[in-house]
Amino acid sequence: MIRKISVFLLIFSLTACAELQQVVNQLPQEGGVLSNTDIASGLRQALDFGIDKQVTKLTQTDGFFKNDLVKILLPEELQKVDKALRDIGLSSLADEGLKVLNRAAEDAVKEATPIFVDAVKEITFADAKNILLGNDDAATQYLTSKTDDALYAKFNPVIKNSFSKVGADEIWSNLINKYNNIPFTNNVNPDLTDYVTGEALKGVYTMIAVEEKDIRTKIGSRTTDLLKKVFALQD
Repeated sequence: MIRKISVFLLIFSLTACAELQQVVNQLPQEGGVLSNTDIASGLRQALDFGIDKQVTKLTQTDGFFKNDLVKILLPEELQKVDKALRDIGLSSLADEGLKVLNRAAEDAVKEATPIFVDAVKEITFADAKNILLGNDDAATQYLTSKTDDALYAKFNPVIKNSFSKVGADEIWSNLINKYNNIPFTNNVNPDLTDYVTGEALKGVYTMIAVEEKDIRTKIGSRTTDLLKKVFALQD
């Protein structure tokens, strides 16, 4: 018992990676020593849970639009369009314009899972060690660094196509034309595809971070023996 307590105290005092790896490797766990493979597998499992539980929600109707954490609002240069339309009694048109932006993001996120799955498979013990003792969103930041470019390339054409499919191009053309016809306003013509692509990516990573934080801070969210053992190391 004394040895076990000493090992836990030592983990919090070490900063060198080589020392940390040695301690982690020797840490007694219920059922035996927790191996490097176990630690990496636990981090993969945590990310898999975040992808499955949280990202899947975003692909559903109103997954973005009715989720205040990730709802896509208008870019700054178009907020004046929204306000002006509401001021002249066109709130329903402004609402519809927001809705179709979010619908496009919901459509695009369906393309994300295979890219995430590939990135999660690549987590090494060295990655896992740094993630495990990192910030509450360290795993999400790792996933962001590995998938951001690939997801942008995947999302952008889907969102462009989705704008056409859900009628966003027609709605926004109508909305912007009405705004441009308001006296004393300056015409606007933003690249909404790029904007919504970026906002969709932020939303995906935000929701994965929500699940990661739950697993890190709430023992009840560690729903498998492996998650309980691995994340006990950072408690």
